[in-house]
Amino acid sequence: MSSRKEKFEGGARGPCEFARALLAEWRRRRWPVRGERLVVAVSGGADSTALLLALEELKGAGLLGVELAAAHLDHGLRGESAEEDARFAESLAGAHGFEFVSARADVGARVKESGDNLEQAARRARYEFLSEAARRVEASAVLTGHTLDDQAETVLLRLLRGSGSEGLGGMRPERSLEEGGRVLLRRPLLEWARRADTEGYCRARGVEFRADEMNEDERFARVRVRRRLLPLLETFNPRAAETIARAAGLLREESAALEGFAARLLEDARAESGGKSNPSDASPASEAWPLRVEVLNTAPAALRRRALRLWVARGRGGLRRISLAHVSAVERLLKGERGGRVAELPGGASVERRRGLLAFRPKADS
Repeated sequence: MSSRKEKFEGGARGPCEFARALLAEWRRRRWPVRGERLVVAVSGGADSTALLLALEELKGAGLLGVELAAAHLDHGLRGESAEEDARFAESLAGAHGFEFVSARADVGARVKESGDNLEQAARRARYEFLSEAARRVEASAVLTGHTLDDQAETVLLRLLRGSGSEGLGGMRPERSLEEGGRVLLRRPLLEWARRADTEGYCRARGVEFRADEMNEDERFARVRVRRRLLPLLETFNPRAAETIARAAGLLREESAALEGFAARLLEDARAESGGKSNPSDASPASEAWPLRVEVLNTAPAALRRRALRLWVARGRGGLRRISLAHVSAVERLLKGERGGRVAELPGGASVERRRGLLAFRPKADS
């Protein structure tokens, strides 16, 4: 065993502590330690820089036998400073011998075209790019540097927007990067690393990181939560971020259990005439088969709403732009005896009640 490996396993302090914590999380999640090819999303900030450096340190110690590529997206919002970020990320990857993939997006144009806000459009562009980067280098997973602080901010923002248990569960440590895709999105720092940890590790390694001036712009709700709300909450509980993240983890577990019961309710409510023998009543290439109103009405409200949300997702291929208001509109179709009523959904799809059934109608071909 090399002396460097002994240094990790032996509990050395200093610059290696952060990397050891990453390795412990990696093992706890039972992610493969050998043979995978991974893409690390590197913005140039402290979080993603620390993640890349720690992975490199673990590889150098022989504790992690994975192949790494770094990926960077310029969102087209910050001019010269964004170009400097890209150069920094490329230099960082090159200094450690990692393949580098980059691209530039026009998020401003996306906002005008899609109607999304700036944060939503930037997020969509980022994950589309990371999916493409993973395909380009034949990676099985993409790693991002989201920290426990990011999780607490996300949960608070969703709480302020009135999210249910699924939204209040925050970000998941691992999920599919794309709907139905094979590439995974992993967040190795999410449940244990604070922003101060990533900054401290970068400094201990002697690596300067980039600062995004948009992270100081209080016109964005996330920045106000970070700079005002979380510090206020910490006057009540100094470990507010950890407590919020822990609550999010509990809600994710409960939400997953509810999702299983919701899927079972959909099977119970599935109309016999909506089986594969009568595909004209179903959304093509989906499992949004007609549902019996009487069965749905016997279920508890929370379970019924979750089932309808799952059913709509199956019909549309996802929940983009679907809000509680849309699910509530579908649920109102269950009331009373009158058929012929319709609930419209974003993107042109709809749900119709007729003859005691709910039927999903995909967007009509133009």
